[in-house]
Amino acid sequence: MDFDTVFLRICEFVRADPVNVYRLSIGTDSQTHQNATRFITAIHLHRVGKGAWGCLRNQTIHRRLESLREKIHLETYFSQEIAYLFTPEHLGTLLETLYPYQKEGAKLSMEIHLDIGNYGLTKEFILDMTTRITAMGLTAKIKPDAYAAFSYANRYTK
Repeated sequence: MDFDTVFLRICEFVRADPVNVYRLSIGTDSQTHQNATRFITAIHLHRVGKGAWGCLRNQTIHRRLESLREKIHLETYFSQEIAYLFTPEHLGTLLETLYPYQKEGAKLSMEIHLDIGNYGLTKEFILDMTTRITAMGLTAKIKPDAYAAFSYANRYTK
């Protein structure tokens, strides 16, 4: 699907139940294979407590990425690339749908989920990567709260 189709599906999902809290999450995971590295970026729209809608973008770099720093940098970059497609006009369209229901609790938040955490080798990248996301005006989530990257996208990198 192209981004216009993805956004149309997101709008349809929100319009189907606008009296709700929505969390739009974008996250990327990668897996190094024999001669390539596969990156999967997930767009995950969570209707909190009532299900979710999602789609995936598959990208392959035709070489093995051995550097963890390079992999984490590219995962973050690919997530940012998708997040930038959600222009203020796109977000305004979603918010207009929810606005009449805000007193009943309707709300939208947008996050980027990073496949890094406080434990393991990726902890040294937390400050750099989260700063990149907050500089965009978005919320950065890391493990264990970064489910769009380490759970949803991860399923499809194998």
